[in-house]
Amino acid sequence: MDILLGILAIIVVLGLSYLLSNDRSKINYRGIGIMILVQLLITWFMFSTTIGQSIINGISAVFNKLIAFGKAGIDFILGGVVEKEGGVFFFDVLLLIVFFATLLSVLTYLKILPIIIKYIGGIISKITGLPRVESFNAVNSIFFGQSEALIAIRSQFHHLNANRLYIVSASAMGSVSASIIGAYIQMLPAEYVLVALPLNMFSALIVASIIAPVYVSKQDDKVDITDVSNENSIFEAMGNGALEGGKIALIVATMLVAFIASLELVNWIIQAIFAGVTLQQILGYVLAPIGYLMGIPANEVLESGAIMGTKIVTNEFVAMLEFQPMLETVSEKTIGIVTVFLTSFANFSSIGIIAGTVQGIDREKGGQVSRFGLKLLLGATLASILSATIAGLFI
Repeated sequence: MDILLGILAIIVVLGLSYLLSNDRSKINYRGIGIMILVQLLITWFMFSTTIGQSIINGISAVFNKLIAFGKAGIDFILGGVVEKEGGVFFFDVLLLIVFFATLLSVLTYLKILPIIIKYIGGIISKITGLPRVESFNAVNSIFFGQSEALIAIRSQFHHLNANRLYIVSASAMGSVSASIIGAYIQMLPAEYVLVALPLNMFSALIVASIIAPVYVSKQDDKVDITDVSNENSIFEAMGNGALEGGKIALIVATMLVAFIASLELVNWIIQAIFAGVTLQQILGYVLAPIGYLMGIPANEVLESGAIMGTKIVTNEFVAMLEFQPMLETVSEKTIGIVTVFLTSFANFSSIGIIAGTVQGIDREKGGQVSRFGLKLLLGATLASILSATIAGLFI
């Protein structure tokens, strides 16, 4: 029954994407079918085979070791601070972003990451028929935040029409930055966070390629990675990475203060009119039907829908903080599905981030992103649903 519901959920996602399509005659059905098959194979391999489990455990161990290194730096400057029981979220979770951002900056300066991303993107482009820039950007979005991923392809922006701009923006919104993965796995199970990375990459491409199908001639299908880093030395890369990580940590902390406080205000207003009702409960009822199709047990679907809705109207950190206390009371299937759904930037605030970034690169194209902003969020949310549904088939 769960498998049938999951297949129905996939059909619903693809059907809604089809209804939103700008040009149904140009949809690359072969590429979409290949990407769905790859998603199924990746999820089966990671969840259902010994080798896959070993890979996940190995990657988790690497991240845990990196987290330990990061905490050594945090302890050096905060060792004398007495923390309350359970720790301090900003110190224990958000400051780790500084170390991870430093590593990414160094790997980028050494051209290790750009080359890996270019060739993985090239493989994806080869087997799916998608343009190279879109494929490169999709892989790039796994490692870098929304702004950084788009800035990395700024030299290609003059090639991007509205549909191509939609796809690269959707990839940026549908993925997450590797610099904050360490923070995520401090709150939610690492295996589901890590599996969400490739699933969301492909889901964003699948949904965006249906909504905004493109064709690019071979002579125009090029990717340039020569200008991805402006640092002159590894030490400058470390310093700039650390500063960027610190900025991200402060931005996340600031947004959490704003969104959590605003959520409390909204709930106070709602409860003044409807006693005992919260925004989360309303969102739970709205998303319950799709949550049930995704594979969440019926007795947990309202709570889970509330978490997923909270993520869309606020951000993934707020939702993860609300979901964390539920990990001991809900089923493993619900934990996996909701965790994969939460591991993306698909929320209202991301529209402004992406539109602002594109505006800084190309004013005219920034206006285009603003115009299709809600459609971008809807597509990225459908991509999150697709990823979580596929993960749920194997949990």
